[in-house]
Formats: sequence, structure tokens, C-alpha cells
Amino acid sequence: MSLDAVLARIDSDLPAATDRLMELLRIQSISTDPAYKAECGKAADWLVADLQSLGAKAEKRPTPGHPMVVGHVEGDGPHLLFYGHYDVQPVDPLELWDRDPFDPAIEETDAGRVIRGRGASDDKGQLMTFIEACRAWKAEHGSLPCRITFFLEGEEESGSPSLVPFMEANRDELKADIALICDTGMFESRVPAITTMLRGLLGEDFTITGPSRDLHSGMYGGIAMNPIRVLTRIIAGLHDDTGRITLPGFYDGVPELSDEILSQWQGLGFDHASFLGDVGLKDPAGEQDRTPLEMIWSRPTCDVNGIWGGYTGDGFKTVLPSKASAKISFRLVGTQDPNAIRKSFRSYLEGQLPEGFSVEYRTEKGSPASQMSIDDPAFEKARQALSDEWPDTAAYIGCGGSIPIAGYFKTITDMDSMLIGFGKDDDQIHSPNEKYDMESFHKGTRSWARILDALTR
Repeated sequence: MSLDAVLARIDSDLPAATDRLMELLRIQSISTDPAYKAECGKAADWLVADLQSLGAKAEKRPTPGHPMVVGHVEGDGPHLLFYGHYDVQPVDPLELWDRDPFDPAIEETDAGRVIRGRGASDDKGQLMTFIEACRAWKAEHGSLPCRITFFLEGEEESGSPSLVPFMEANRDELKADIALICDTGMFESRVPAITTMLRGLLGEDFTITGPSRDLHSGMYGGIAMNPIRVLTRIIAGLHDDTGRITLPGFYDGVPELSDEILSQWQGLGFDHASFLGDVGLKDPAGEQDRTPLEMIWSRPTCDVNGIWGGYTGDGFKTVLPSKASAKISFRLVGTQDPNAIRKSFRSYLEGQLPEGFSVEYRTEKGSPASQMSIDDPAFEKARQALSDEWPDTAAYIGCGGSIPIAGYFKTITDMDSMLIGFGKDDDQIHSPNEKYDMESFHKGTRSWARILDALTR
């Protein structure tokens, strides 16, 4: 089948494809607000109809929350599953938007034309790049190049409460050779990328209690141990002078990078001084024997996200507080075990408490990291296809954050995921004036066509 014809069709159909995206963007599918439940259903219906127009057997599947959209196209060759989400973030604060967030428009900017509106980048614009690539392929060849399952979620922006139960109940239907996820971005808005590493997350929210009540610092200062003093000592002990985390067993399961990946990352020319300078900082604070990109993508972290205790209002209230609290999160990599790290942290914390002190935990479940094996030839085929479309050579990169769906595909359906997206650093996702570059939409669609061609040869 001719790839050139598909690419030419994408080019000529770009105005119509943009109109379709605009239509989807006008649907106010805010999943976290019950007032928009009907709008979420409307978005699911829209996608079902659009997939059916491609010849997919698509339907809206109910869940206790917002519906899933599942579609199937039969074919020869590999079986690919494509995942995206049709729900969007709330638009607050509305007064900071330059236009109605659900009245999308094309705008001219100094950097080029952009699609402005809620969901333009996260994730409706990204989702539609794949669907438009399939549409062009069907228009040119009468069928899609292989067997494809479409799996579109409506609760990603509200914690995906229905996702795992739905996947477990429909495990056999959703299993494919590989999952394709279009909810990521380019490297520094210029280099096409396949994300192969996602850090996991563990959070600890706790309160240390010392004296039975707040104490007058004039009467008890010096003789009574202050819980804030205990807490700050505990926090200070979590890192050594080189930035290494001190918890026993913390680095169990942390892998070393291959020379190939290290070389690729070095070639990206990441400017950490500019990256930190943009937020008023200068020196990297992670493990000092690691490169800045390793610190962000492939090394675990321990960070204090909040700390409080005592009197914090205006003026002074000279007390020794009864309690001191903190929220500490760990980003995990490789095969680090969240449960083992939780146990190590709590053992360390409790071992630092003075006699008579106690601790109370308020903690959510942790999630492990996801790491894709690039030994599968599909990854290199996709990387070459991306490189053929964009000026810069595509790279395998990591992601400092977490995308839970990739881990669920692995644990529930035993599928690796290929995370390919065309978002840019300045897309302002989750913020007012969200946008998606027309270049991302156009070349992203062309990229998926090239990837489909490469994976089905």
C-alpha cells in the first residue's frame, strides 16, 4: 500500500480534519464536575459515530462513572490498541482565558498557527491525530492496514476510578500486541520522541505528635522536645550531602541505563542551566554523579511537598506545638517496590521519634514505575518513522511524571506501551488558554500514518 498517497490525503484533508477537531472541542466534557455528565456522554457518542464512519464496530460502554468508547477494526498483521481520553480539565479560573474555552479557534501567534481551546492538546487534539491518520488510510486504500482496537476513556482527568475494573472485566477484548498512547509530547518542543520510562509514585502524609497540647515556650522551651524540631531532623536525614537518598534498600531495583540510551540523551543537548534558570534556580540538586536528564527521567526522588505545624498567622504565638505534619512523595523507577519503600520510610521515621512521641499516617496507595523494552523491533520502526517526518531525529526519552494507563496495560493485559505524542512545552495544558500547534496536529497525523505503515510492513 502506498504511504505517499495517505500522506497526500492527510495534507489535502487538513481543513476538514481541523473542523472535526473543533466540533469535538466544543463538547464540554469535564469529567470531574457532575454538572457535565451529559456532556461527557455526548463526547463519547460523537467518538462512537466517528469511529463507525471508519468502519469500526464501536460502542459506548457504561461504567459507574463516565462511559468508555471501544471500537474494533479487523485486519491482518499486528494487532494494535490505541488509547486516548476524551475528558478534559475544568476551565477555572475562567477570567484568565482570552476567549470562551469551549469556543475553539485558530489563532496566529509569533510561533505559528495554534488551535486554542480546552482539550486542544490534552487530549482531544492528540487523540484525533491517530483517528485522522486512520481516516486517510481508509480513504485511500478502502481498509486500515491491520487489526486495530480503539480504547477511549472519559475519566482520565478525574483519577480514572472506573478504568482498572473495566480493564479487568474486559481483559481479553483489550489485549493486543502493543498499546499506542498519544498523551505525551515532544522533547523541548522540537524533537519527536517515544517515551519508554515513566516514574512511579508513592506518597506519605503523616503527623507527629509529641506533647499532649500546645505548650507555652517560656515555660517549656528548652526542656520539652518540639515536634517541628523532630520533623525537620527526620526530613534533613533523608538525603546525604551528595543528593543520594539514605533510606535502607531504597535503590533496590534501580537500573542503570544502557550506553545507547545514555548516548541518545547526551545528544539531545539538554540545557539544564536554562531549564532551572526559568524558575529562578541554578544548580541541580539530585545525585551529583548523575546527568540532569538522568535526575529527571531515570533516577528516583524524595521530595517534601508540604510541611506545617504550630502558629502560622500574623505576629507571634509563642508556643511549642503539639503536632507537626508533612507530605513526602517518592518518584520511583525500574522495579522499585512502593510497599518496600513505604516500610523502609516508616521504619526510619519511627526510629527517629523520641520517647513518648507517636505518628499517624494518612496515605494513598503507591504505584510502581513503568519501563518499556525497546528490544521489541516495533520501537525502532516507530522511531525511524518519526525521524522521517520531523527535522530532528526521534529519541527514546523518559518522563519524570506518571501515566498510570501504561502500567495498567502491562499488569492487566501484559502489553507494553508505546507513548508517542506531539504536545509542546508551552501548550498550557490544565491551565487557561490551552493550545495545540497546527504543526503538531498536522505532522502528528502524518507521523501516525508513517508509524502504521512501518509497523505493518
